[in-house]
Amino acid sequence: MSGSVGVTRVTVVGGGLAGCEAALQLASRGQRVRLVEMRPVRGTEAHKTDSLGELVCTNSFKSEDPSNAHGQLKREMTTLGSVLLASARESRVPAGSALAVDRALFGEAMTRAVAGHPLVEVVREECADLPPGPAVIATGPLTSPGLSAAIRGMLGDEGLAFFDAIAPIVHRESLDESVVFDAGRFGEDADYVNCPMSREEYDAFIAALKEGDVHEGHDWDEVPYFEGCLPIEVMAARGHDTLRFGPMKPIGLVDPRTGRRPWAVVQLRREDAAGQMLNLVGFQTRLRIPEQRRVFTMIPGLADAEFLRWGSIHRNSYLNFPGCLTPHGSPPGRDDLIFAGQLTGVEGYTESAASGIMAGINLSRILEGRDPVVPPPTTMLGGLYRYLRESRPGHFQPMNSNWGLVDPLTEKIRDKGERRVALGERAQADFLEWTERAGVMEAGAQSS
Repeated sequence: MSGSVGVTRVTVVGGGLAGCEAALQLASRGQRVRLVEMRPVRGTEAHKTDSLGELVCTNSFKSEDPSNAHGQLKREMTTLGSVLLASARESRVPAGSALAVDRALFGEAMTRAVAGHPLVEVVREECADLPPGPAVIATGPLTSPGLSAAIRGMLGDEGLAFFDAIAPIVHRESLDESVVFDAGRFGEDADYVNCPMSREEYDAFIAALKEGDVHEGHDWDEVPYFEGCLPIEVMAARGHDTLRFGPMKPIGLVDPRTGRRPWAVVQLRREDAAGQMLNLVGFQTRLRIPEQRRVFTMIPGLADAEFLRWGSIHRNSYLNFPGCLTPHGSPPGRDDLIFAGQLTGVEGYTESAASGIMAGINLSRILEGRDPVVPPPTTMLGGLYRYLRESRPGHFQPMNSNWGLVDPLTEKIRDKGERRVALGERAQADFLEWTERAGVMEAGAQSS
């Protein structure tokens, strides 16, 4: 423990990426921080060390190219003084355009940066209840049972999920409009985009799905499947026509190209108000990503689809953000308690860390008597937060960075590469303007 003087004002629970970012954002703004991490007092099924910010999956933080959604998020995080990015660049290994690290060196760098700050006290103990004072909760998908129960008690039974069944999401602009059509069953509405299949196309798709290479995951990632959200490859294995009488049933739909009902249909549902992101309904899967690309691009209309999120199914803990939290991540009536990291429904290392940055900034503002802030939805951070707060609570699932989250450009650019460059340039300009207008850098976010 560090020898800070006086009473600790702020508690940060969780020494992962989000918790570390939140702690240093608060400390850099003059707040005394008590960072509580249960390792090594209590271990998890995934962690191997007691380092702060330990990476439990890949050693890559993905692309640094600013025309890539992950690259733009890094630019925004760099502007706000991210400890993750500083530690990653100190411990990086060659990986082309991606930012990859030596895991051990990265953990050491994160621990030095956080534990070495004079206003941060690191406490190694399990937090089994919600802190009574101002706090950031950033305990991730492996939150301990005691704290999970306390969160559930505050938010209600619908506030915390323990099962993560995710279907892929594609970009609307990448679909073949000569094949897909908008319609609801029996003409009731046109809220779905439909990919019609002939009998031959369906037979080939089922054969490819059954042959697909499935990701087995970690031992701690094993789950008992619920009948209501079985992986699509499990459904296919139950019988050749199982999917045709399940999520791919063509009942009540007519293909405008033929004037007849298709043999089978894949339905895509909106994920955002602008209709840029479309969810493949019922397509949660454990196929490996290359297999998802190979099999799902066999679906008529998706041959050139841009996948914004890949499907998955695993054990997880995350909050129903749009159903129970404010726009900046607090329970109603408790602004001084902010949730951050994967627990909020963001997917990925940098996304989790970025939400920790915002939690630290906003809790500091609240303690100073100022209003919390969120970047505009033309930026990557702003797009993520808009998704969290505006998703339909009954369908909310975790999300990572992608260009489908941000406002579309006012000028239509057909070339995908040029469009991404333009989105990145606009995002960065708007993000810098927002930091100045909102005053988020006034207290020296990048100081140590």
